[in-house]
Amino acid sequence: MLLVIAILLVLVLIGIARCIVIVPQSNAYVTEWLGVYKDTWGAGPHLRTPFVERVSRKVSLKEEAADFPPQPVITRDNVTMMIDTVVFFQVFDAKLFAYGVNRPIENLSATTLRDIIGSMSLDETLTSRDLINTKITASLDEATDRWGIKVNRVELKNIEPPAEIRQAMEKQMKADREKRAS
Repeated sequence: MLLVIAILLVLVLIGIARCIVIVPQSNAYVTEWLGVYKDTWGAGPHLRTPFVERVSRKVSLKEEAADFPPQPVITRDNVTMMIDTVVFFQVFDAKLFAYGVNRPIENLSATTLRDIIGSMSLDETLTSRDLINTKITASLDEATDRWGIKVNRVELKNIEPPAEIRQAMEKQMKADREKRAS
């Protein structure tokens, strides 16, 4: 009988311990009550109602960097270039982020990049990297507000024109150097 009471006591203690949830600093937990959004917990200890309340999503509130592979982009003068980007963003509303959209940054940044580069010529694209970064950042930040995301900045890591254009640019640079040398 004493063994049964000890086992029941251990089970009750385990059940109580599972009801205590500690949210780490720089995180937010989105909770659901029987599958419906209930609350967003900030950092610190919280009590969870057993069996009916659960943590549905753990969201980091730190700034994150999303690095995307090179994407083909066509300029206004029909030159296809490969451009890879890094987007720095931060979640400011865990509920909107959890229930808003899946993978919002990747798809939105690709379409925004194509839109902005498509309105520029090859020369403008190669010489105005800061302008492109600023335009993409402003456009992404405005679009992601409704999903609880703040886009802090966008960086173009590499702009790679087609091989034949690179060769022509190298020939032009070589000719300019030879001209200065003579």
